[in-house]
Amino acid sequence: MAAFETIAVRTQLERTQFQEHSTPIYLTSSYVFEDSEDMRASFAEEKERNIYSRYSNPNTSEFIDKVVQMEGAEDGFAFATGMAAVFSTLAALLESGDHVVSSRSVFGSTHGLFTKYFPKWNISHDYFDVNAPEDIESLIKPETKILFAESPTNPGVDILDLELLGNVARKHDLILIIDNCFATPYLQNPIKFGADLVIHSATKLMDGQGRVLGGITVGNHELIREIYLFSRNTGPALSPFNAWVLSKSLETLSIRLEKHCENALKVAEFLESLPQAETVKYPFLKSHPQYEVAKKQMRLGGNIVAFQIKGGLEAGRKFIDRLQMCSRSANLGDTRTIVTHPASTTHSKLSEVELEAVGISESLVRISVGLEHVEDIIDDLKKALQE
Repeated sequence: MAAFETIAVRTQLERTQFQEHSTPIYLTSSYVFEDSEDMRASFAEEKERNIYSRYSNPNTSEFIDKVVQMEGAEDGFAFATGMAAVFSTLAALLESGDHVVSSRSVFGSTHGLFTKYFPKWNISHDYFDVNAPEDIESLIKPETKILFAESPTNPGVDILDLELLGNVARKHDLILIIDNCFATPYLQNPIKFGADLVIHSATKLMDGQGRVLGGITVGNHELIREIYLFSRNTGPALSPFNAWVLSKSLETLSIRLEKHCENALKVAEFLESLPQAETVKYPFLKSHPQYEVAKKQMRLGGNIVAFQIKGGLEAGRKFIDRLQMCSRSANLGDTRTIVTHPASTTHSKLSEVELEAVGISESLVRISVGLEHVEDIIDDLKKALQE
């Protein structure tokens, strides 16, 4: 198998008669057929071909093919957004009466699915603490079908032991689904540790420049088939243009991630040296509680740093307001450094009790470290933290 960087650059659609070097954009909603028999056989899935871009599109297929190879998966399906991938993957595989065991530390919208929407369909869940994964087995019931986790987690940057999760899933015949958004396929491959499915918000580091929305799920062929059929009917498909952008973006993923991670580690080390920072979490900081686990399963530590400012909510607000260069935004994984206050933005729909349960304090700040010169990033943070 070719190296990651070669897969990213050289996995392309077959050239057309025009012999283009770069894949063209296929902005078409539908496709034509040679005759009635061709049309019948295509809809009967006796032929593998494009029928309608809600089902498949050449650009989407190229993007999927790249991620499938990068993750060591069998198949995949691409979505309009990361949350469309999370919802469609879970909804396609769960039935009324099923139960999910999940890490308590999940993205706010994923938490909303578990607590607000899935109960409407009689789908229940239980959360386990990221710091007590040994409790997972006590939560498993006869009706448990899925074990779900993010690693690293959003926004607290906790690390789950993927090998441990894989062993639990196999022992209890559960479907293990890992949200690998923060790590990307370049830094971590959950399938190697037993994951059945891997989800990404392609909006983040896969695009890497804050331009388009997208999501993808890859993994076991039979499970992807169920997700495909669900999505074919419900319509959360990725657009051809966004798929083209994302496929081109993957060509530079490895080289971007190397610099993101280098900058992020330096930012984390800087913050850890400051008296204003109560705690700093970054997977490759030796002070991280799951440092050894991170080193075992990740190539590098990613681009997200989380820290708590002394002085609570008001100190956090002052810090964010004083920033001059870093962007105040709810996105992450951009070339530009982004600073977010999760309690008042991405996780603002959670109650105080829910915030506490997922380990988000009012003083927690998430930094998505970008590709600016690291000294400029640090200088901006330093000035914003000064009294």
